[in-house]
Amino acid sequence: MDKDVKIYYHLPGLFEFYDLYSIFLPLFREHRDFFYDNCEIGSIYGAPDDALWGGGRIGYGDENPRKVARLMDEYGISARLTFSNSLIREEHLSDKQCNDLCALFEKNGSSPNGILAASDILIDHIKRNYPGFYFVSSTTKVITDFEELEKELDREEFRFVVPDFRLNKEFDKLNKLTEVQKAKVEFLCNECCWFDCYDRKNCYINVSRRSLGEDCEEHKCVSPDASECYKFSKAMKNPGFIGLNDIRDYYIPAGFRHFKIEGRSLGSAMILEFLLYYMTKPEYCLNVREEIYLDSSLDLF
Repeated sequence: MDKDVKIYYHLPGLFEFYDLYSIFLPLFREHRDFFYDNCEIGSIYGAPDDALWGGGRIGYGDENPRKVARLMDEYGISARLTFSNSLIREEHLSDKQCNDLCALFEKNGSSPNGILAASDILIDHIKRNYPGFYFVSSTTKVITDFEELEKELDREEFRFVVPDFRLNKEFDKLNKLTEVQKAKVEFLCNECCWFDCYDRKNCYINVSRRSLGEDCEEHKCVSPDASECYKFSKAMKNPGFIGLNDIRDYYIPAGFRHFKIEGRSLGSAMILEFLLYYMTKPEYCLNVREEIYLDSSLDLF
């Protein structure tokens, strides 16, 4: 892997995994020898509990936003507010909590902060009132048609576009993107969702309804393995999975630099496994575990 070519990981849990990142970020800065030379943290994304504009997953992050903002500022990390609710209406734009978050994060620190969005109404509101943000087109749009992806990449308001994970291996078409378009693609690497799911968009719509407080039943997953919890080992077998070797052997040579790691609804132990797999040199995985949680007095049972 060319050490001069930087790749950027966009990590989950801005509000959900504050405790983990408050340990990991100093480690990442002070022990760069533990980590691959060319990997960087492009952003950390998330939304607090009960955020009306939230989408993708029902948020459960309860960390104080000011503490989160200070941590991101201290380490120069771009914070992304996950405001990917696709059902926003005009009456929702006055929500105090979400507007307060925009006011707090818009000009926080030296790194520009972003908004993951799926609603043009919301984008227009934020552009008018909080022009300091950049925008990311959310994967909750479920863009599975490649021509639609190209159109989304050509929209000037988006700095990045996260396509549906089922386009991850469309190599013939991805190769034909322009360099400008390639620079905007942010691949979702570790999705565990059923590759043949025909109801994914309805799942996200259900989350949007619940975030708005609407009375609706929880979405019933149509996957044959719906009863199983997330397993990284299972995600690795998904046809859309992007592993470290894929990034090295195809995506970097092809001109792609941005990779999103999902996991806001998981536990911090699983997030650590993602950080170890994608960012940590194998010979230093134990060192990272020891610095974060592993000591000689730890009992598992």
